[in-house]
Amino acid sequence: MGGKGFRISVLTLAVLLLAAATEGAQPPPSCEAVRKVFQLRRLGPLGGVPESPRAGVDLQVCASKNPTCCTRKMEERYQTAAKQDMQQVLQTSSAALKFLISRNAAAFQETFKMLIRLAENYTSMLFCNAYRTMAAEATMHVQEFFTDVGLFLFGADVSTEEFVNRFFDTLFPLVYNHVINPGPTDISLEYAECLRVARRDIEPFGNIPKKAMGQMGRSLLPSRTFLQALNLGVEVINTTDHIHFSKACSKALLRMQYCPHCQGLTLSKPCMGYCLNTIRGCLADVAEVDLHWRRYIQSLEELSGALSGAHSIEHVLLNFHSLVRDALVQAQINGPELSEQVNKICGPPVRKPKQSPGCSFDQNRDNQGLKMFSRDGEETFANRRKEFISHLRLYRAFYGGLADQLCGNELAAADGLPCWNGEDVVRSYTNHVVGSGIKAQSANPEVQVKGTDPVISQIIDKLKHVIQQLQDKSFPKWDLQQTGSGGGVVEQISGDCDDEDGCGGSGSGEVKRVLKITDRESMILFSSCI
Repeated sequence: MGGKGFRISVLTLAVLLLAAATEGAQPPPSCEAVRKVFQLRRLGPLGGVPESPRAGVDLQVCASKNPTCCTRKMEERYQTAAKQDMQQVLQTSSAALKFLISRNAAAFQETFKMLIRLAENYTSMLFCNAYRTMAAEATMHVQEFFTDVGLFLFGADVSTEEFVNRFFDTLFPLVYNHVINPGPTDISLEYAECLRVARRDIEPFGNIPKKAMGQMGRSLLPSRTFLQALNLGVEVINTTDHIHFSKACSKALLRMQYCPHCQGLTLSKPCMGYCLNTIRGCLADVAEVDLHWRRYIQSLEELSGALSGAHSIEHVLLNFHSLVRDALVQAQINGPELSEQVNKICGPPVRKPKQSPGCSFDQNRDNQGLKMFSRDGEETFANRRKEFISHLRLYRAFYGGLADQLCGNELAAADGLPCWNGEDVVRSYTNHVVGSGIKAQSANPEVQVKGTDPVISQIIDKLKHVIQQLQDKSFPKWDLQQTGSGGGVVEQISGDCDDEDGCGGSGSGEVKRVLKITDRESMILFSSCI
C-alpha cells in the first residue's frame, strides 16, 4: 500500500510539474520564486523586485501583454548577468583545451632550458677535461654562446649564424694561444683581436662552424616556431573566451535566459533550435576561427613529426660539444700550417705575462645536475610531443561545434521536454535553425549579425601567419626507420641536406655518432616539468 501510494505521489508530482511547465507565459500568482532566484544569483537589491506581477510597459526586451515580475532596472541587471553567464560558459568549455596547451607550452619551454643547460655543461666539461689551461676563458664564451641559443629559442631577434660565428671567432685566439702556438706567456689583447678577425679567412676549424650554423638553424628555428605557436594557441582561446557581444546578441541572450523569469518561469530552459540560433548568432565571428584552427592543429602535428631526427633540438644541442671537440682537434692537427697563415696576417705573436687561470668548472656539482635531468626510461621529449599532439587533435573541431556543445551540455532543454522559444513555453521550436559562421546568419530569426569583429579578424590573421611559419618549406623533413635488434637506428635524410648541415657524408659515421650520443644523453625527464 505504501509503495503504491508512493508511486501515485511521484506520478502526481510529475503531472503538476508538466502542467506548470506547459502553462505558457501566464501571469504568475506571485513573484516569490523570481525574488528568490534574483537574490540567490545576487543580481541586485531585492527591494527592486516586485512582490506581485505588474504591468511591464517600460520593458524593452522582455515585454509581455501579461503582468510581469520584471522592472526596467531588473531587465538591465538581467542583461548584464546574461552576458556574464555566457562568458563563464565559454571559459568553462575551453578550460581543458587551454590547460592542455598552456601546460605543455610551459613544460616544453622548461625542457628547452634544461637541454641548453645540459649542452652548456657538456661543452664546458670538454674544455676542463681535455684543454684545462684555456678552460676558464673558454667557459665564459661557452656561456655566452648558450645564452644566445636561449635568447633565440625564446623569441629574441638574434641570428643563429651570427652567434655561431661569434663563438668560433672568440675561440680561435684561445686555441692559438694554448694549442697551436703555446708559450710561457699569453698573446696580447691586440694580437688576440687580430686572430679573432682573421678566423673566417684562415678557417682553422675547417667546415665545422658552417656545419654548426646549419644544425643550429635547422633545429632551433622549428622548435622556436613550435613554442610560439603554442603561446598563440593560448592567445586565441583567451580572445574567444572574452569576445565582445554586440547589442543584438546581448538582447538575444537576455531574451533566451532571463525573460522567462519575468513570467515566473525560473526553471524553464530554451528549446534546442532556439538556443542554437541564439548562440550561433552570438558566436558567428568565433565560428570563423574554425577553419584556421583546424589548419593550425594540422600544421603543429606536421611540424612535431619533423622535429625528430638528426636535426632535432635534442640531438644538435647535446652533440654540440662533439663538434667543438672536432674543431679543436682539426686546428691542432693543422697547427704548423695555421701558424704560417697567422704570421702572414697578424705577424709573429706579441706576448704578455701569462694570466690564464685553470679550470674553475665544478664537475662534481654539474655531473650531479646532469644526472637529475637524465633518465633511462622510455619517455623522451619526442614521445611527449606526440602525446600532446594526440590530445590536441581531439580539439580540431572545437570552434566549429562550440554552439552545439554549449547548447547540448548546459543551456538548452533536453529533447521532448517543454521549452522556452523566446515568447512562451512550447512543445518544440518551429523556426528555421541556421548553420554556423557569419554567412549563415543572414537567415537567423533570433540575432541580427553585422560584419566581423575586428578582434577576431586580428586573431585569425595571427593564426594564418603562424600556420605559414609552421609550414615553412625551409624546415627539414626527416624519416626515421627503426631497424634491427637492440634499438639500432638507420637515418634517412631527404635531398636538401648536405655535409655542411651535419647530416654526414658517405662513410663519415657522423650520423651514427650523433644518434649514439643522443640515445645515451638526451632522455630528458620531461615529466618533472609539468
